[in-house]
Amino acid sequence: MLTISKKLFIPLLLATLIVGCASGIFFERSNGVESNPVKTLINRELGQPDQVDFSLFWDTWNSLHNKYVDEEKLDTKKLLYGAIQGMVNSIGDPYTVFFEPPESKKFQEEISGSFGGVGIEIGKREGVLTVIAPIKDTPAYKAGLKAGDKILRVDNAPTADLSIEEVVNLIRGKRGTPVVLTISSNGADTRDVEIIRDTIKIPTIEWTMLESEGKKVAYLQIFTFNQNVDSEFQKASQEILKSEAERLVLDLRNNPGGLLDSAINIAGWFLDKDQIVTVEAFRDGSRNEFKSRGNGSLKVYPTVILINGGSASASEIVAGALHDNKGIRLVGEKTFGKGSVQELEKYKDGSSLKITIAKWLTPNGISISDTGIEPDMKVELPKEEIEKGEFEFELGVPGKDPQLDKALDLLK
Repeated sequence: MLTISKKLFIPLLLATLIVGCASGIFFERSNGVESNPVKTLINRELGQPDQVDFSLFWDTWNSLHNKYVDEEKLDTKKLLYGAIQGMVNSIGDPYTVFFEPPESKKFQEEISGSFGGVGIEIGKREGVLTVIAPIKDTPAYKAGLKAGDKILRVDNAPTADLSIEEVVNLIRGKRGTPVVLTISSNGADTRDVEIIRDTIKIPTIEWTMLESEGKKVAYLQIFTFNQNVDSEFQKASQEILKSEAERLVLDLRNNPGGLLDSAINIAGWFLDKDQIVTVEAFRDGSRNEFKSRGNGSLKVYPTVILINGGSASASEIVAGALHDNKGIRLVGEKTFGKGSVQELEKYKDGSSLKITIAKWLTPNGISISDTGIEPDMKVELPKEEIEKGEFEFELGVPGKDPQLDKALDLLK
């Protein structure tokens, strides 16, 4: 599924969950064919930078091999992989990760769509493992996990020093088995949530007709930008165009992202042809512009977009493109801020490196990964009242969804 032309947002790795469509955008590069694992260290000098004194590494390597008391524990392959992982982790980018061969194989299966788990997407916010979004109707969603919840432990294993991928591996498991997540919401006391793992099926598109002060409003939800979203969005759009709809609300809340191509295609339903959807900015200052190629059929409708902290990557690109190009208003809460591009390099021993190579910018030049997308109208849900049962909240239901109510008010 991964090719040079097919870019995939691995937002935020769908944790066990669905790890199959998550957070960044990918290229795949192969640096050789599969071979036997490393057994003997060779090419000590090959590839060393001219201006780096690497003697400390080899001094440490030699000290271990000459003096460490349990010689049988000095596994050359583990030492090499550990050194590489330490080097990569020192960057501090949770989306740049080195995979040993077994993990590399699992990761490539995940982004090809083979997944199971509890149904949440996770990322790191200020260094803390955070729920980006629960996937609708999955075990995590039914267990009450919310965007912004902090995952402190998995089956009593602390997550503070673990990478996203390591936590994904802890949460993943056989269908029907339990996993216990220790959660903190809004800085409150921690609680343990037991979730039974299951096969995850992700909804893509839903729409319904609402009425607001005599106006027909099409309410269109996009849950993820997966392989099915283009065809389902086209079907829904054609139904809306044939309906009595006079206004449109596009709901991107808790949408963790997905395929870049699909984000561009869907933005094209609202934009004129060849308008900038997003810009890919590289370290050398070069940029790639991705432009709309759709028919702009939905631009006839006054539109408001709903966003929140669970809106990430591809959904942020769509929101930013429609806001910057058409002035479409954004209602809700600041988005997650996952706007970087990853390239997957595969090495001949079966290991691989997922490396951040660029950032995504909105048409107006805002770095999504640095700042996220701010709403024009900030409407926060009464989270404490909802948790205490003092406020009856129901997503997408007028009168029970304050963010949707504000969108409908703006469309009057």
